[in-house]
Amino acid sequence: MKIAFLGTGLMGRPMVINLLNAGYKLTLWNRTRSKAEALISYGAEVADTAAQAIADADITITMLENGPIVDQVLFNTGQPASFKRGSTVIDMSSIPPELAKQHFARFKHIGVNYLDAPVSGGTVGAQQASLAIMAGGEKTVFDRCHTLFTALGKATYIGPAGSGQLAKCANQAIVGITIGAVAEALLLAAQGGADPAAVREALLGGFASSRILELHGQRMIDREFNPGATSRVQLKDLRTILDTAQAEALYLPLVQQTYDQYQNLVNNGLEEVDHSGLLLQLERLNGNRTLNNKATTSPYDSADHT
Repeated sequence: MKIAFLGTGLMGRPMVINLLNAGYKLTLWNRTRSKAEALISYGAEVADTAAQAIADADITITMLENGPIVDQVLFNTGQPASFKRGSTVIDMSSIPPELAKQHFARFKHIGVNYLDAPVSGGTVGAQQASLAIMAGGEKTVFDRCHTLFTALGKATYIGPAGSGQLAKCANQAIVGITIGAVAEALLLAAQGGADPAAVREALLGGFASSRILELHGQRMIDREFNPGATSRVQLKDLRTILDTAQAEALYLPLVQQTYDQYQNLVNNGLEEVDHSGLLLQLERLNGNRTLNNKATTSPYDSADHT
């Protein structure tokens, strides 16, 4: 089986390594070619263009930043003619559900299978091959790809095209809101005189325990905001949720409030910090008071961009 993998960034790189280790033959393309070339030593080949990468591929996997980029790479540069009839496209990027439905229809028209299969788990999950994969599309196509998915994590079939992206919207709503809740809770504890590290440890044994509290709570305490997932991408996902909700005549006030705070964070130049860096925005709103009860010259001094 020949696989084209488009997008070898923070998430794509470890996913490529896991697929190569599982014995798959991969041809890579990335806008910054050097990122793809860094994987040649693992056994990958590198194409000059996306069209070249997919020309002989049985499966094409995309792991790109957003819907417009996915759309451009797959369609706006003439690539549909390059896809092998009967091959399968698996878009593992996070894009709007409606766009995934459109992609499904366009590929079906030219005899190419399509799954929207976004993931959750961040760079740690990608490295450990423990990603949660949420797939939409035809069940028979999903079943044929199941063995491939096991090299990346655990895949769940959600429903028809677009359903995988709806599941990712649900995931990102929970992630974004919970990051905000953890940041507020730890800040409250610290300002009241409690040790936030001890509070986190205690809460992990109770009903408030979560993966967000475990991992991102520790990031906040350690003030380690190098990205596993950037605030910019979290903001993009929250925008997708709000747009999708609006199309369904739904009002999601908690998502809206969380979106507004991430927008403020990004507007202040911290689009590249980890999404757990929402803590920095909350500290700014509270007069630059931090988890260690010390004021800073700037609420963003502690953000590490390196």
